[in-house]
Amino acid sequence: MSGRGRKASLPDAGHKRPEPLSAEGGLVVRHYNAQGRVREYDFSVLPVAEPMQGSLAALFAARCRPGRWSTHDSSKGPFLGLQKFATFLSQLEDAPRDLDELSVAQLKRWRVSQSGSSGGYYRFADTVRLLRGDARLQSGPVAEELARRMIKPKRDVQSYREAEFDQIKLAARRQFRAALLRVEENARHLERWRQGAFVGGSQDCLVGEALDVLVRTGDVPRYPTNDGQRSVVKRYWKALGGSRAEMTWQRLFLSRMEVFGLGVLLMAEYGLNLSVIDSMEPPQASPDPGEDGHPTYRIPLEKARRGAGRHYETRNVTDDGAASRGRLITQALSATRFARAFVEEHAPGTNRLLVWRTNNPGRAMQDPERLANVGPFGFGIHKDYAGDWGKDQGLGGSPFMRGRRTVLAVDRREPAQHSQDTHDISYSLVDKRVQADAVEVIAAAAEDAADRARKAVLVAQIHDAPEPGDVETATADCADFDNGPHPAPGGGCGASFLMCLGCENARVHPGHHPRLVHLHQSLTSLRSVLPPTAWDADWGETHSRLEDLRRKVGDGPWNQSTARVSDADRILIDILLTGSLDT
Repeated sequence: MSGRGRKASLPDAGHKRPEPLSAEGGLVVRHYNAQGRVREYDFSVLPVAEPMQGSLAALFAARCRPGRWSTHDSSKGPFLGLQKFATFLSQLEDAPRDLDELSVAQLKRWRVSQSGSSGGYYRFADTVRLLRGDARLQSGPVAEELARRMIKPKRDVQSYREAEFDQIKLAARRQFRAALLRVEENARHLERWRQGAFVGGSQDCLVGEALDVLVRTGDVPRYPTNDGQRSVVKRYWKALGGSRAEMTWQRLFLSRMEVFGLGVLLMAEYGLNLSVIDSMEPPQASPDPGEDGHPTYRIPLEKARRGAGRHYETRNVTDDGAASRGRLITQALSATRFARAFVEEHAPGTNRLLVWRTNNPGRAMQDPERLANVGPFGFGIHKDYAGDWGKDQGLGGSPFMRGRRTVLAVDRREPAQHSQDTHDISYSLVDKRVQADAVEVIAAAAEDAADRARKAVLVAQIHDAPEPGDVETATADCADFDNGPHPAPGGGCGASFLMCLGCENARVHPGHHPRLVHLHQSLTSLRSVLPPTAWDADWGETHSRLEDLRRKVGDGPWNQSTARVSDADRILIDILLTGSLDT
């Protein structure tokens, strides 16, 4: 089915998918991407023997199929890895003629030559993945060597400092807001012209006429000149204020750099990566936005690397005010609506959010992986030109990779479009800003844990027998009832009997063990029926002190005390747990 729900046309009778590996010698591999565009890889240029060339070409061709490599970007890296591998082999004195002649020593040397850099790591991983597909390399010492993993180098991409990222977002916001206001102002002018609000022949009327032509054709009225160029028709030139882009087509369309600025905002607001932003479809508003009239947008996202069946997901964001997460979507749809309408009319089903108008309509993007221009309009954000925006704004290179890391690892500290393990390993744990921010948190947590441990440790003294003059309580004997750490307003001790085990005036002897064993069992039972936070708040410290007492007394005497629990002990503990002894 097409994007608009129409049945796709069937291929001609007898049609079958072209084979990746050419018949003429079997050394040219043709990779057809998801759009049916082809990229050729000539393995005859590899500096190895012909049998080796043929084996590598066959392994490579096996990947150039649906469900494996659907984009040319997927095949370019592995071919580069094979070129490096072939060059390495050609420099050996005993260079193998085919894969079955590879030795463990040669593979070890190759591994060492590729280690130490991220580029070498990925070339090594891509090549090993291909080699292990050969039946001759699936068992034996060489197979075991191929199965060894190379240590992945640490990523040197770090998040932005807060001030840096604020500057980037501010630059993008200023640029896109100016473009949005410009489009909205001219859209209102066009609507008024269509309603007949201007006097015929006036400057405002001429601007309205030019805008109407611009919407329909992608450019203001022009005429061909003798030198092969096209100039703005004279009667519109003065009304528009000149022939520069900002006076003509930019009135209703965004430039490439302005769309790049919008892409930066999408990254900063939603944590999307560049590939997702590049191919993003226009979000659709909910059919029933509710009684308040606030639209909720369904954002479709495509993540090709996830594998078959898991490519797509959606996000929902609502525009319920200027500060809401959905407001940017409303603005993006508004700023690109005229460009998207032109594209839909001339190439139905293209369905892209980021559409920009080029200042050089005759110069098309020469990249078979991307959507071809529709008239003067291009699509998305090409990764090779993402750095142009940062340089144009005086901010250095592309902000997308570091910016997304900043959003996910620092600002939100949660994964997006990847697993929690990937988020922790590739984003949070390796980011220096996250590490620096974590120092204070870890220190506070350690201090809190130590404080809780101090509070929960047994403070009461352990004796072998009762001491003369001590006063018996529900859980221990008290040596100084009037001078405890928790005095009551009217004198004496104001603490609960459960706190006796945390008081240095308390003394515990074997006569207390049975009731304390029963108290320990009762608190353990309560743990299974109460919410963890409630149990920890009410009984956690007492339970920890009893655990400490158990360790100090020993398991033997503690377990023997279980048999000595009396009915009086059970009644006393039950009353203690209800709070009746503390009132």
